Amino acid sequence: VQLQASGGGLVQPGGSLRLSCLASGLTLDYYAIGWFRQAPGKEREWVSYVNSREGRTYYADSVKGRFTISRDNAKNTVYLQMNSLKPEDTAIYYCAADGSYHASSRWYEDKSEYIYWGQGTQVTVSS
Repeated sequence: VQLQASGGGLVQPGGSLRLSCLASGLTLDYYAIGWFRQAPGKEREWVSYVNSREGRTYYADSVKGRFTISRDNAKNTVYLQMNSLKPEDTAIYYCAADGSYHASSRWYEDKSEYIYWGQGTQVTVSS
């Protein structure tokens, strides 16, 4: 199983990027996907989540209204559209997948609940 995150880069404040998470070795239909990010010297934090069945989406307050997560199961890919980027969005962004049952309603915010991780893609927001 492999998750390959891509699409990062250098962008000016207010700009946009679209990250992709391509899954191989698993059928994405059955997996929930989360995006996390880790800035230098900080803990990895949850950014967004899309579930496997209804496609429900959730966002951290810091990105709500600016980021949009979506999935294309036919392409085995999940996207994170990031608009109105700010310098504080600078981080390595990771996608993660998990297909098991979780009793907690907000389990998706906990990075330890995910079984598969991508390698990360660097996003730098700077003028």
